[in-house]
Amino acid sequence: MNLKQLINYQTALSLSATAQEVKKLFNKMQVTHLPIVEQEKFLGCIRLEDSKTMEENKSLDDYRYMFNRMAISEEDNWMDILREFARQNANILPILDQNEQYIGILELEDLLHLLGRKPFLSEAGAVLVIETATHHYSPSEVSQIIESNNGKILGLLVTSFSENNIECTIKLNSNNLNEITQTLRRYGYTIKSEHIEDSYTQGLKDRSKYLKKFLNI
Repeated sequence: MNLKQLINYQTALSLSATAQEVKKLFNKMQVTHLPIVEQEKFLGCIRLEDSKTMEENKSLDDYRYMFNRMAISEEDNWMDILREFARQNANILPILDQNEQYIGILELEDLLHLLGRKPFLSEAGAVLVIETATHHYSPSEVSQIIESNNGKILGLLVTSFSENNIECTIKLNSNNLNEITQTLRRYGYTIKSEHIEDSYTQGLKDRSKYLKKFLNI
């Protein structure tokens, strides 16, 4: 996935930014964090909640201890980026180049909209949630079962994992859902839920719900 199409070339705050300027920009952008840059060097981000404690006669330079050095690289893959959004509980992340110079920001909503157009979320089909013992799970076996019943996997996501059990959500395109579920059961997989989506219903859904639920944001 090319992040360049999603970059928001938002000008970052400088250390001289006053409390009033910081709060005004937070109010304008409606974000959880804002990046701080000095002479093109990325210094970190300030949280919305922390900005509310800033005294009116002080600048960001007085609050360096609040800075959180949260950022992603323009070379990062989308799974790492989603993990960082969740870890930081943020709706924006600064993007740095290979020299760790500030480029711009990536907004979570823009990333979710892009992922929502990928086949795993956008294509009509069936959704299976399966569970089995961790030591028994084999993605190649699951794929073989589905494909041997004339199904095509559009995406597979591990949604729960423990020492004993593993749960997977599978998006697939098939007219033989009953045969697939019966075969999976014979091979020791529990079918926790199954759902068939038509293209109209899929188009009406807020696709970001899938990822927001997964990320627990």
